[in-house]
Amino acid sequence: MGDFVAAIDHGTTSTRFMVFDHAGKEIGKHQLEHAQIMPRSGWVEHDPVEIIDRTSEVIGSTVEQLRLDPSELTALGITNQRETAVVWNRRTGRPYYNAIVWQDTRTDRLAAALDRDGRGDVIRRKAGIPPATYFSAGKVQWILDNVDGVRQDAEKGEAIFGTTDSWLLWNLTGGPDGGIHVTDVTNASRTMLMDLETLDWDDELLGFFSIPRQMLPEIRCSSNPNFFGHTRADGPLGREVPLAGVLGDQQAAMVGQVCLEAGEAKNTYGTGNFLLMNTGTQLVRSTNGLLTTVCYQFGDAAPVYALEGSIAVTGSAVQWLRDQLKIISSAEDSESLARTVSDNGGVYFVPAFSGLFAPYWRSDARGAIVGLSRFNTGGHIARATLEAICYQSKDVADAMEKDSGVHLDVLKVDGGITGNELCMQIQADVLGVEVSRPEVAETTALGAAYAAGLATGFWKDAAELRENWHEGRRWSPHSNQADRAAGYAGWRKAVDRTLDWVDVDSR
Repeated sequence: MGDFVAAIDHGTTSTRFMVFDHAGKEIGKHQLEHAQIMPRSGWVEHDPVEIIDRTSEVIGSTVEQLRLDPSELTALGITNQRETAVVWNRRTGRPYYNAIVWQDTRTDRLAAALDRDGRGDVIRRKAGIPPATYFSAGKVQWILDNVDGVRQDAEKGEAIFGTTDSWLLWNLTGGPDGGIHVTDVTNASRTMLMDLETLDWDDELLGFFSIPRQMLPEIRCSSNPNFFGHTRADGPLGREVPLAGVLGDQQAAMVGQVCLEAGEAKNTYGTGNFLLMNTGTQLVRSTNGLLTTVCYQFGDAAPVYALEGSIAVTGSAVQWLRDQLKIISSAEDSESLARTVSDNGGVYFVPAFSGLFAPYWRSDARGAIVGLSRFNTGGHIARATLEAICYQSKDVADAMEKDSGVHLDVLKVDGGITGNELCMQIQADVLGVEVSRPEVAETTALGAAYAAGLATGFWKDAAELRENWHEGRRWSPHSNQADRAAGYAGWRKAVDRTLDWVDVDSR
């Protein structure tokens, strides 16, 4: 057995390769961004070929930087941006179209139609999620209906679909020359096509989207003692390494934060925010706008489920300040600019660029900055952006408490924005609870490594993983109940201003 486990962490804006030791410590990494393609308003795409190229580059660079002999790697895990859909040719390996990203809203009319005629209720009951532009099935249907030749190839079994984990797995295990077409239960649960109880593709749901079953990958457990496959000796690692763990990125962060007991929760701050609570083997159906999803399945054990609140725009709102408004030159500058003011000056920013996700699920919403006066500065807008991240998380936390009956005393946090000390203090103040960041803030890759390492015996059990978790920083709330209530009331007024902006049905 080697000394290390590695993980590919393919996110919405970048791909990284990370190597961990037995203590869960990062040994080395390399990261590269990929292009955000936005051909029309509301459309977001990635180039699947660029994703594969970037993956090969970050693997090669990390191996070279560490002078790592790939024989030192026990296993490889994959974690990925979820819901993003790729359709490619099984014979040639060429994508038919760009990957349609989870943020993309081109299928809003399709989602609205599903809800109008009652099929949405079937999707909620079987898949645990509402019909929404967020999920994969509508994206696949759009490609089948709008890209020449794809449906015919799909009927012949040549056009196949996968979320980005499947695309990476297929290419790393050989591509057109024997590539394995598989996914795991967590990614499959984000498609609107898998039954949460059977953990299999559902023919009725496939029929709703006119998707041929032969397009779909085989569904496997997340931590697989039989492996998903092996990297090819002629690939970027230069030898066969077991691909033993696959988890969607937010589920991977749950495992990385060692939220393995019912009632434990974490919030990941990335392009969007994702607050998940482990509900154990109990499948809890939300009545407050949350998603029911598979948290993980390790080997032959029963699947573990979670409640999830998905927020579309958080870190990407900071990027918007940098790239579109140009009031900051780097994401880190958002903190220093926000610190130039003591409060938001009455300004609220609701970044509903892709509509509103949990708990509202309003594709008709669009972004708004409200409460502006001549008094306000860029500092107020920067602070309102950080507050928007925290208020959206409160929306989800309140819904989660209603669904689960569990009140959070401490919120575990991870992801890039947790490096913003002001934002984390605001989060503690808005929620009125302690906020705890681990020493390893980028827990998504660590969770994928844990899944792969558990499958191969590198780590023997969850108790060993818990020994690796150490707190890095904690924030306590400084606000009082009256201030929290007044601030949140202003936020809810601002959210109301964003609704009914787009007439979904008439476009």
